[in-house]
Amino acid sequence: MYNTLIIDDESNARNALKNLLAKHCPEILVKGEANCVADGVALIKAENPDLVFLDVQMPDGTGFDLLEKIGNVKFKVIFASAYDKFAIQAFRFSAIDYLQKPVEPEKLVDACSKLVPGDDRYEELNKKLEVLLSNKNSFEKIALPTLDGIIFVKIKDIMHCESDNNYTNFFLKEGKKIIVSKTLKEYDEMLTPFNFFRIHKSHLINLAYLERYKKGEGGFVVMENGAELEVSRRRKEDFMKALQSA
Repeated sequence: MYNTLIIDDESNARNALKNLLAKHCPEILVKGEANCVADGVALIKAENPDLVFLDVQMPDGTGFDLLEKIGNVKFKVIFASAYDKFAIQAFRFSAIDYLQKPVEPEKLVDACSKLVPGDDRYEELNKKLEVLLSNKNSFEKIALPTLDGIIFVKIKDIMHCESDNNYTNFFLKEGKKIIVSKTLKEYDEMLTPFNFFRIHKSHLINLAYLERYKKGEGGFVVMENGAELEVSRRRKEDFMKALQSA
């Protein structure tokens, strides 16, 4: 059983989540509720929970504020939030689990299925939360899941990314290569707002590290690390526009 707290300022949302947990996740035992950051902090200290479902926006602050007040977190965290584009991006960049309201039973079950009984190793979780909190005003770091665990890197240090079937190879400024267990499509969506451009179905580049463009049907780019990458013919026009506005 997981001793669990729900911290959310909406009573309807708390009741809906409790009902879903009782029906679909009987191993999750709700021990208490709070409707604001201050009461949430006090409840966590009193109950020492295994798991906390945490809202983002509350009357006296945010779920991020609550985590900063707690400090070293020794419980699992699953955010539950109404649609908030910035918050969702922050969760994705830090690899933190989140549920979008109204919570769908299938996604709740999936999130709870990731919990491992007896797993009290919170070092990686706290690193994820550190990235989440550092990104709460502006995005600086991203969590990259590998076969050996999570690696945290600065976005500005990523030179380019290369698709490898269901994996993505990240090439960093200092020459390091990281093999990530997610597709390039996901990182295209995440990184394009940060001066990245998908020049080919297999290549996503950081325009800050573009050294030169070589003309051709689609052409090629040469990156500062010497990598020569193909530009697809159908992406060439948009790429040239991106260069002009960069």
